[in-house]
Amino acid sequence: MRTSPLPSAIALPGLISFWDFQEPAGADRVARGPHAYKLREAAGQITRVEGGIFGAHAAELRRGDYFVIPRAECPALDLCGPSAQVTVVAWLQRQRKREVQCEAVAGMWNESAKQRQYGLFLDLRIHQAGDNVAGHVSATGGPTPGYPWCMDAAIGAGYLTYFDWHCVAFTYDGSFIRAWQDGRLDPRVGFNPFAYPHGIHNAGSAGADFTVGAVHRGGEMGNWFVGRLGGLAVYSRALNANELLALAALLPEPPPISPTKPPVLV
Repeated sequence: MRTSPLPSAIALPGLISFWDFQEPAGADRVARGPHAYKLREAAGQITRVEGGIFGAHAAELRRGDYFVIPRAECPALDLCGPSAQVTVVAWLQRQRKREVQCEAVAGMWNESAKQRQYGLFLDLRIHQAGDNVAGHVSATGGPTPGYPWCMDAAIGAGYLTYFDWHCVAFTYDGSFIRAWQDGRLDPRVGFNPFAYPHGIHNAGSAGADFTVGAVHRGGEMGNWFVGRLGGLAVYSRALNANELLALAALLPEPPPISPTKPPVLV
């Protein structure tokens, strides 16, 4: 049983669950905070490595690795309705993978079943973007009308570097989605903040599971996050700028937002 207290910077109003990924491979990763939800390894053991953020260790996800909490086991994470708010924060180290593809960090987001709710993503390659922090919200569960996929997202302009620890987040306050990199809003005209006054899809019992490291799309799991996870937190409200800056300050040395980016692929 855990004896160390929850870090005060994380124990903010609205906290649902916080995972620090100190458990060994093969074990459920058990949340701290109000809801002790268990992240299960969904496709084999996920390696525990030295050098974490909230302890000695972190989880290292390779292509094909992901965690899941079945929907029925995490009702507090089912944030939905016209007045719903959410914040997802992750302390992570991005690593390279062999394909160019967006990376799902965490959320309730199932594209195959048209049961999208909310999700934190990296490298979201829509709206002429890439190598960024992004937050998706859907009020319908399905694709944006006129498109084959959901286009409703806040997308930052900064280049998220590889092999550095970052604190990435997105917030939704019922009116705007915002993407944050290392405690700072990463503005992009028209897309961060992104106006979305429509709420979050209410999928009922048939909705998405909570997944970390991938989402279900095209009939199978994909959009793999490849890298290390040192911490993950979900809140039932939109945190403010000062709160997000305090969470980013828990990194040993947050890197600056890079002004340069590699060529964008659409």
